[in-house]
Amino acid sequence: MERAIPAPKKTKPKAPTAKKAPARKLTKAPARKTGATKTKPSAAKAKNKKMAFAAKPLKAARPKAPPKKAPPRKAAPPKATRPTATPKPAKSKASTQLLNLALKSLDDDQAVDVSTIDLEGKTSIADHMIVASGRSQRQVGAMAVHLMQRLKAAGYRGIQIEGMPQNDWVLVDAGDVIVHLFRPEVRTFYNLEKMWSAEFNEAAAADAERAHG
Repeated sequence: MERAIPAPKKTKPKAPTAKKAPARKLTKAPARKTGATKTKPSAAKAKNKKMAFAAKPLKAARPKAPPKKAPPRKAAPPKATRPTATPKPAKSKASTQLLNLALKSLDDDQAVDVSTIDLEGKTSIADHMIVASGRSQRQVGAMAVHLMQRLKAAGYRGIQIEGMPQNDWVLVDAGDVIVHLFRPEVRTFYNLEKMWSAEFNEAAAADAERAHG
């Protein structure tokens, strides 16, 4: 008897699976050679260096010797110098020139009994005072006018005249020099020379008392 052959089983066809692409191996790019490269020491080597440094005793620093001081030099004795005269201020020289010019003007006009009083350092109104007389009112006025004209011609400015036209007592104020021109009777009455000398004597006595007091 013939055996019956079983029919083959139907199998479902498998769906084709996509093949995976092989993974690419990553390769490190070779390092560029640039001169001498420094490499860091490993942790073990650094530790060994620290231990070796700790094992060595530190040398004590030697104290530096203090710098030697140079012996002091002997001071040379001061050289002897000749005493020099202190120059007088320019104001005194200018006032002296003004005084000489005023005296020359009065001498040219034939003034009578001319006297000069030094006021420098004693009062602030002027450095010099001139007291002179004229024989008449006319001469007194002429002396005052001529004096003012000559001072202006010499370059002096700001000259003031008082007492004209009576011409009994004429005052010519030239700044550093003050000129009093009198008729003889009026000059005797006021006596300026005596008055100023009395004031100077009183001031000198007061200064002496302060110095001794």
